[in-house]
Amino acid sequence: MGIHILTADVVVTMNASLDVLTDAGVAIDGDTIVSVGTVAELAAAHPGAPHRHLADRVLMPGLVNAHHHSGLLRGTAEHLPVWEWLRLHIDPMHRVLTPADAAAAAWLCYAEGLLSGTTTVVDMWRYMDGAARAADVLGNRVVTVNYVGAHPDYDYFDTLDDNERMLREWSGHDRVMPWVGLEHPFYADDDGWRRAIALAQRFDTGLYTHCSESEQEIGMFAARTGARPMIALDRLGFFDTPRTMIAHAVWLDADEIALMAAREASVSHNPVSNMKLASGFAPVAELLAAGVAVGLGTDGEKENNNLDMFEEMKVASLMGKIRAMDAAAMDSWQVLRMATTGGARAIRQESRLGSLEPGKQADLVAVRSDTPRMTPLIPSGEYANVHHNLVHAVRGGDVDLTMVAGRVLVDDGELVSADLGEIIERARARVPELFARRSAYLASVDEPEGLMGRS
Repeated sequence: MGIHILTADVVVTMNASLDVLTDAGVAIDGDTIVSVGTVAELAAAHPGAPHRHLADRVLMPGLVNAHHHSGLLRGTAEHLPVWEWLRLHIDPMHRVLTPADAAAAAWLCYAEGLLSGTTTVVDMWRYMDGAARAADVLGNRVVTVNYVGAHPDYDYFDTLDDNERMLREWSGHDRVMPWVGLEHPFYADDDGWRRAIALAQRFDTGLYTHCSESEQEIGMFAARTGARPMIALDRLGFFDTPRTMIAHAVWLDADEIALMAAREASVSHNPVSNMKLASGFAPVAELLAAGVAVGLGTDGEKENNNLDMFEEMKVASLMGKIRAMDAAAMDSWQVLRMATTGGARAIRQESRLGSLEPGKQADLVAVRSDTPRMTPLIPSGEYANVHHNLVHAVRGGDVDLTMVAGRVLVDDGELVSADLGEIIERARARVPELFARRSAYLASVDEPEGLMGRS
């Protein structure tokens, strides 16, 4: 195809200087950005290159959703704290989930993400071969994290054998990046912990788990290990892997934050989910101040209930302000970083993703600026507001174009890499049988098992 130029009225680069350019864009060669500059600079550097200008648009890096679960339970698992929610809704669903259900959910959720500007998603889900195939066709990037139970009581989840197969079969794919996953440290026994750590080390990849999501976990860890959660994980060797990422990390103390910084662990902050499940307020400002890489995640369709990273940015900013009781806390640039460069750093892809710079992958989105939500739009000067508008005003439906690795996947607000209607119908068709199977399981047991009762 050769070099082509894509420009817009405003470009938010998210480079180290947070440069905002007007009447500017990028030159792309294949899957890579080769130049960033004004229209005149790009035309001079690449004479004769095809040029597409996106009028009334803001060009910015694609968003990194650092914590997500695909699924088909949207709006059906409501008004419960996290452990009861898991016991009554989520774990029973996993007992009856099929590969076809899981694949349909991945297709649906990845399409929703692309339509709202997410180009990379960290998906902790089941039967990840189907999810990887969905991403391969749709065109998004995905960090696959098998939803693993490595404990005899959790033999209805994916296994570490499933996880190892993903690592063997998909490692080396440009857009599918397999990691090792444990649903929660308590969903693994000692042998499971050791094997998960060894897999991450052997395949030079990440290890991902939920932890410190609820205040109850502090007492649970103390009873089982005699230590707070992050200290216990360190003793287990979790942080001796090439990269470790913790979803939620809400209930941390200062020693745990210092440990995570020293061990170069990363965190996914999931404010909407944390509020919906009444989990609490994560110490994001303290984590960032300590140098911990913090990405932003939507969590799943059932605990959010959408996958709109623009909404997540707004909530992250507002939550930070109310937690600190400081209107200046968690400012717009900090939040934009978490959704772009911070997310890329959290998954150790900062050299390839997260900003519009030469040498990085051509992962970008165009946001409409001809809307009431983006009016006025002031790119520079004393009242510059483009970053504030992106965080506090824009919604995912304002995304007009999504590109991953130089390939346009959403254009004029429409998914072009697959048939959205077919994706929705396939997902809808799976739901009645999935719910019927879950209902049959719940009717067959006196009381669903839960994590809280385990010793």
